[in-house]
Amino acid sequence: MATPEHHATAAHSSEHVDAGCPQADAAAALRHGPRGALIIASVAVGLLFLGWLLFYFVLFLGRGYIG
Repeated sequence: MATPEHHATAAHSSEHVDAGCPQADAAAALRHGPRGALIIASVAVGLLFLGWLLFYFVLFLGRGYIG
């Protein structure tokens, strides 16, 4: 019967783990973090709305009044 081998991950040894950064640097980086995500989300929602308007005016209004 084979004996189980014990494997150590790269994070097991302290020489493979980053020492980290000072707390002030981390706080400065996180202070402006959500701004980029909000810009990307706003652009995506704006493009989606413009696409909806395009469909509305080109396809739906082009067919005329129904009813």
